[in-house]
Amino acid sequence: MPLKLVIGNKAYSSWSLRPWILMTQMHIPFEETLLNIYDDKGKRAMARHSPTGKVPVLYDGELRIWETLAIIEYLHEKYPAKNIWPKNAAARAHARAIANEMHAGFQGLRQHCPTNFIRAVKARDLNEAAQKDAKRIDALWKEARETYGIKGRPKGPFLFGAFCAADAMFAPVVNRLHVYDVKVSKSARAYMEAVMSLPAWVAWHEDAAKEKWRNATYDAI
Repeated sequence: MPLKLVIGNKAYSSWSLRPWILMTQMHIPFEETLLNIYDDKGKRAMARHSPTGKVPVLYDGELRIWETLAIIEYLHEKYPAKNIWPKNAAARAHARAIANEMHAGFQGLRQHCPTNFIRAVKARDLNEAAQKDAKRIDALWKEARETYGIKGRPKGPFLFGAFCAADAMFAPVVNRLHVYDVKVSKSARAYMEAVMSLPAWVAWHEDAAKEKWRNATYDAI
């Protein structure tokens, strides 16, 4: 029985993107259930799937897992050969630390620059909180890539060399910094280009463009 992943609008749902891009890029087979989380029907469906009334939700048979990091840890245990977290213990600990920082923080950037995969690239003046978050993210990416990615083993353009769960956690931030044309370092831009070149990223972006659902509030930002 294949895994089932319940997600929200691909144009806007940052939390849905995280397990979806991870599973798609790592070739973990799953069936997708897509909900419009901005209408009443979608909200009722989310309430049936999750005790929090939010997506994503992963089903493995009768087992139901909600919350993105819990989903990622479950996949890590179920598919150890996929290297969802880095093999190296120090790199793995670092990856989990920054993934949790992403999970719990950066509210300024999240609120000021919502994820939007159908927005044309256009600069937006950042408020103080969003600027602070963008600066921290830039430094965080640089440290991870220089310590474990570009100079690490295996070498690669991602945070820890090869694409892993930490990259999936920061994928929505890549969209935010790109579409709002936030000024970042050359290192951060190189990382963003690597993420946006992933086949899974391209597929998500194409699906978002085809969606008929729209959120006028987000599109006006």
